[in-house]
Parts: sequence; structure tokens; C-alpha cells
Amino acid sequence: MNGICIHPIAVSWARDADEVRQAQRLRFSVFAGEMGARLRTPLPGHDIDRFDDYCEHLLVRDSASQEVIGTYRVLTPAQARRAGGTYTANEFNLAPLGAMAPRMAELGRSCVHRDHRQGAVILALWSALARFMDEHDLDTMIGCASMPLHGGCAAGVWDRVRRTHLAPPLLRVQPRLPLPLVDGGAAVPSSEPPALIRGYLRLGAKVLGPPAWDPDFQTADLPLLMRMADLPARYRRPAAGA
Repeated sequence: MNGICIHPIAVSWARDADEVRQAQRLRFSVFAGEMGARLRTPLPGHDIDRFDDYCEHLLVRDSASQEVIGTYRVLTPAQARRAGGTYTANEFNLAPLGAMAPRMAELGRSCVHRDHRQGAVILALWSALARFMDEHDLDTMIGCASMPLHGGCAAGVWDRVRRTHLAPPLLRVQPRLPLPLVDGGAAVPSSEPPALIRGYLRLGAKVLGPPAWDPDFQTADLPLLMRMADLPARYRRPAAGA
């Protein structure tokens, strides 16, 4: 798949192990360095898990330095079968989504370098993801969006989004490791979702149920589903010269 140049950044899919390693180094920097995740990794300084070998890795580079400044990974239905499932299925019982599985891709490990968290990078990532979905005849995306645990943030966000963006009952999933105090315990005030989750919701994503606790990343993971039909048109237009 050819790169999509959007000055001053360039978007492409990883072509070899070296390029995947670049994405994994960025992920480690963001997840462990910024967020304090406790990553079990076979290679120091890299965020690596068993799903990486089955995924397609999307890279956004700074055109001048060629540094990877943003990444997503995509697990297609065929590769999910080879991998024995999805990352999201480790955290949630996805049985209610079974009918969607043949045309459902999993998005994960999204991150952007702290110096480049701007609209252009996000637009480039989502435009490339939309093209990928179209080219592979896929119509639904799932994944987890992480939230910090401190100060009741996660429980407060769940209290807000369950009122406004909850998926229909037949599509709702349950966490395998529920977040304490989400469904019971002390009441918490509604909280504004983190910027990334707000962005997903503006794109048309639905919340599939209450968050799960991720003890390795020390986060609450909110299950999200997005249909291509709900994605704004500007993300679905082919990029010039692609």
C-alpha cells in the first residue's frame, strides 16, 4: 500500500519488522514513559505483545525527520482467527457482537507523540484507517479507549457516556475484570471524557458497556464500537494522489 503524503507528515503502513519496531518504541514512550504502564516486553524500550505479529501497523511520520509520531494497529477478522481472538476479547465478553465478526476489525495501541497531538495527525490516521476498511470490505471497528483511574475519573466518565452514547442493549458487553465502584459503591459526579474519547464519540462511536480495569496499564478501558456508515464524510474521502 503506497504512502499518503500530507505535508508536513506522511502516512504509510509498516512494510517490515524494523518499521513495526519504530511503532513499538513510540508506544513504549507514551504508555510507559508518560502513562506509567507496567509493560511486560521481550525487548527493552518497546511495547510488544502477542497480537503485534498478526496486525497491520499504521505509521504517521514527521516528513522532515522521518520519526514515527503516531500509530495505530489493525487486526482484521482473518488475522483475529489466526491469533485466537482479539485483544478486546481479553477484557470483555464480546459474544453479543458475534454476528458482526466477519466484517469487524479491531483498532488498538493508538498513540501520538506528545509534540504532535494536533488535528492534522488525527485526521491523517483516520483517513488512512477508513481507506483500509473500505479496501478490505470491513464495516465495523471495535477497540478499547483508556482512561486514568485517579480521582474517580473513569467512573465519572462512565456515568456521563452511559446517558448519551450507550449502544443498544443487544450490543452491550460486560468486562471480564470490572472496574470497582462503576456499578455500585460510592456515587461519583459525571466527568468530561478525555480528549481521545471525546474525539471517538464525535466520530460516531458508541459505548458498548462499562469499563474494564487493566492492571498492567493501570487504566480503565472503555469498550467502543464504530460503524463506517457513521464516520463523517471527510474521513471517508480518498486522499489526493493515493
